[in-house]
Amino acid sequence: MILLAWGCACFFSHARVNRLKYPVFGVDLSNYQGVVSWERLEEQGVRFAFIKATEGSGHTDESVRRNLERAAATGIKVSCYHFFSFDSPGETQAENFINSVSRDEIQLPPVVDIEYYADKKLHKPGAEETEAILTPLLERLEEYYGMKPIIYTTVPVYFRYVKDSYSDYPLWIRCTQMEPDFFDWTFWQYSDHGKLEGYIGEEECIDFNVFCGSEEEFENLWR
Repeated sequence: MILLAWGCACFFSHARVNRLKYPVFGVDLSNYQGVVSWERLEEQGVRFAFIKATEGSGHTDESVRRNLERAAATGIKVSCYHFFSFDSPGETQAENFINSVSRDEIQLPPVVDIEYYADKKLHKPGAEETEAILTPLLERLEEYYGMKPIIYTTVPVYFRYVKDSYSDYPLWIRCTQMEPDFFDWTFWQYSDHGKLEGYIGEEECIDFNVFCGSEEEFENLWR
């Protein structure tokens, strides 16, 4: 009966969550998952999805338009995420995202994904210079979409850049080793090695996430 409730045995091979405690399951994806059957994802219990839209001030994910249009034919609630750049102004990063995702295409807040890339883990940008980019980006997205953006991040990046200055933003935390009960999180990415049916791309895995709350809370939170 548990298998039927979730619709996919692969979910349980990677799960480290209590499905009764966190019943609202979702995924995040990008062009790496290729062509996606959104109806098939919905059949397997996916209730929400975060779709990669943009990166920095100039890059747009080539699958974002297709994913948004096809997801709209399902009951899956969607939003999009922007991969934060430490190397370009927040204002132009915001406009890149806004030009790619309209207000009426998403049902959940926009997401800013801030994590280390390239040599940033070795040569960590300072908190002050990061805030000078991140703050105008978040403020512009909130102004345009009318919702406080969600911040997606890893545990080290959270403590370095997010904890002190952005604790009032909804948090989507990546933590694949344990339940992050020491955070006040809204979404939790608990696996980056999940597998579902319904997509054909160069990446065979898909990220698994849960919402911190009941189905009723999920449905009513951003109405």
